Amino acid sequence: MSGHTLPDKVRKGDARRDRGNRTGFSTGANSAAAAVAATLGLVRGAVPGEVETVLPNTRHVVFKITDGRTDGRTAHAVSIKDAGDDPDATHGAHLTADVRRIPGGGGEIILKGGSGVGVVTMPGLGLEVGGPAINPVPRRNIVENVMAAGAPILAAGDALEVTLSVPGGEEMAKKTLNARLGILGGISILGTTGIVRPYSTAAFRASVIQAVDVAANQGQTTVVFTTGGRTEKCAMREFPHLAEACFVQMGDFVKAAFSTAVKQGMRHIIVGAMVGKLTKIGQGLSVTHAWREEIDRELIASAALEVGAPADLVEEIRAAETARFAAERLAELGLAVAFHRALAARAIRSLRERYPGPHRLTVLACNFEGKPIVTLEEDDIV
Repeated sequence: MSGHTLPDKVRKGDARRDRGNRTGFSTGANSAAAAVAATLGLVRGAVPGEVETVLPNTRHVVFKITDGRTDGRTAHAVSIKDAGDDPDATHGAHLTADVRRIPGGGGEIILKGGSGVGVVTMPGLGLEVGGPAINPVPRRNIVENVMAAGAPILAAGDALEVTLSVPGGEEMAKKTLNARLGILGGISILGTTGIVRPYSTAAFRASVIQAVDVAANQGQTTVVFTTGGRTEKCAMREFPHLAEACFVQMGDFVKAAFSTAVKQGMRHIIVGAMVGKLTKIGQGLSVTHAWREEIDRELIASAALEVGAPADLVEEIRAAETARFAAERLAELGLAVAFHRALAARAIRSLRERYPGPHRLTVLACNFEGKPIVTLEEDDIV
């Protein structure tokens, strides 16, 4: 027998699990780099192979540049996005800038969106309807970097027109929530710091907040938060009278979703979830991601006990790794509806305590195929 010891078992919910920790850059940071490179191409007569830019968080970073070219009046440059260890839909995107010198333009910088950059079609995002989906922080950062790089041109009284594009951006956008937010035809140029942190999914969290803002802006007073695609389909079938804008995939971001809904004065908040997320909401977690905090098996066991599960099964549930184990075993005993109702009641009580307000709460429990099991209204809890 060798002297090696087996590592401790690392559970799905254990934060020690290796998730990778390499940071990356936002679409805004790469766009600024491409814009600076193209601008320097006009100033110097050749586009450099790398440029240094200042991120919104004031860090100075050097970016590699590809496909640089200029004819003296226009210049083209590409910065390829590296999202680090974040599972980002835009990882590997070619953030592209085409910069044009406009003689006599009055030292202005004009920022435009080209192919693959989304167009804003709904109010509520803090962006001009009909304009490109370039968020305020990266917009300001791109302009400031271009202003520094293009100082000689601007000082001469000429303007710089910067057009950002992303080849394949329309396809990438299908993996984001852009269409639901009314951003069509491409991705958004995002990034409040310029840095993408692994699994922070800050862009997703921001889009949840934006989606609630858009719903409120359209006059909706009901919002339906779901934890993913299957629960959203389930909720859409259960509440067919509601407009599409009411449905928001909050993913793991319970606090961001609820805080925004309360702030926007939503009168009815519905949550659609499966057993695992339902349990975590019942635990009062702000973020329900698998590695953030382990599932509370005591909570699941108490719900099972409450609905009449045999004592030996309750002990098995208490020792099980997943909430799914309890759901499947209790379904075999015909206790699925009662069990999910008990969990839904715990979720409602937790949400009411954490997010007070005049809104009404409803929880829809779905099974693993995305079919409804039970809908519980707050008023029905005894």
